[in-house]
Amino acid sequence: MTAVLDTLVAVRRTAMDLLARREHGRVELTRKLRQRGAPPEMIETALDRLTEEGLLSESRYLESFVSYRARSGYGPMRIREELSQRGLQRADIELALRESGIDWQAQLEEVWQRKFAGHFPIDAKERAKQGRFLGYRGYSMDMIGRLLSGRRVDD
Repeated sequence: MTAVLDTLVAVRRTAMDLLARREHGRVELTRKLRQRGAPPEMIETALDRLTEEGLLSESRYLESFVSYRARSGYGPMRIREELSQRGLQRADIELALRESGIDWQAQLEEVWQRKFAGHFPIDAKERAKQGRFLGYRGYSMDMIGRLLSGRRVDD
């Protein structure tokens, strides 16, 4: 049984319940509230108030999302794409990635080490396999090429 979201108080309560579980972006929260049947004008009013009160923050959401996905082994290209699909602004995404302080090359090496146990590719087929996996995880071909050729960033 789902709650009826026909009052501003009910919409706000539902939004706060969602935010209590994890950070959400405004677009994502709007989508979830609409799926629950909340009227668009009430959603906007409730989310505006939550933003004014500091309970809904795009920057906090970006920081949380980047950190979570990076800890899961995903690279900047994948994270950037996922955030774009969630309706966030490109400039805000770039700022969050820059300010995250993550050493993406070191993270790439860690992901590669976990998956391939530090075994450099012995032939083109194995190199392509490792490159595909790391590319899918969201690392650039430049970073992957440096790693698989055994070159360090400072070389």
